Amino acid sequence: MCELNVILLKDSTRQMVMESVTKVMVEGDSIELTGILGDRTNLKGFIRSIDFSKGEIVILSK
Repeated sequence: MCELNVILLKDSTRQMVMESVTKVMVEGDSIELTGILGDRTNLKGFIRSIDFSKGEIVILSK
């Protein structure tokens, strides 16, 4: 299985939001992240990049 770490980018500052994310649901500017153990986090923002080689998703903070 492929898990990704989610990084929140706000004013050029990178903050780790969640590790081992297995599911990402996007609806408008709302992003729901689900972790490998079923834990969930909701963010407001937009996906800037998904890089499987780095294992990360970068989200621009709204």
